Amino acid sequence: MSSMTIRRDLEVLEQQGKARRTHGGAILPELAGHEDSFQQRVETNVEQKKRLGEAAAAKISAGESVFLDASSTSYYAARSILDAGKKVTVIASLVPIMDLLSSQPLSGVDLIGLGGSLRKLTRSFVGPQTTRAISAYFTDKVFLSVRGVTQDGHLTDPDPLEAEVKRAMIAHAREAILLVDGSKFGAQALCVVAHVSNLSLVITTSDAPEEAIRSITQMGVPVEIV
Repeated sequence: MSSMTIRRDLEVLEQQGKARRTHGGAILPELAGHEDSFQQRVETNVEQKKRLGEAAAAKISAGESVFLDASSTSYYAARSILDAGKKVTVIASLVPIMDLLSSQPLSGVDLIGLGGSLRKLTRSFVGPQTTRAISAYFTDKVFLSVRGVTQDGHLTDPDPLEAEVKRAMIAHAREAILLVDGSKFGAQALCVVAHVSNLSLVITTSDAPEEAIRSITQMGVPVEIV
């Protein structure tokens, strides 16, 4: 088998979420931090993500600017922003969000796309170019999601490059708002993004554990349930 064929096969497996390429080969997704493809994530817990997305859009006032991270939940937030018809500026690193917002030229949404190195598995841009681009802006809000919120309040995600992008967005937004369903509490991924105390608000769903909600509010961060 030629090296070109191997690279092509690995690329297909990575796009399907069955492997992740590394320098010199590939590893199984579970060894890469249990990361699913964007297509897999966008089709799971759809009703919960729609509610979270609608709640996010309701927090945005006309004329504001927002970062949207590369989560499938932020994709649903982008859809709700379009549906709300508000005039806002969205800065995003996720290709499906860029596709969605750019396909509606008559909407009130101004889109700023963040470039960088494209991760095909997540369909998002990451790396130094992306974080440098983020540092050129200050927004009113950032909406983000993560793979897990630990018991002691750390926000975690599988990939270090994705975590860097989320961290940079939090640092350059006046308000940081976390959008997570109840299953994310108590879960833990490889990379720390930030601590819950860096957030302005947590929006979650009705299946969130009462203990987790109580712990977050005791840290001084309000929690909204949708």
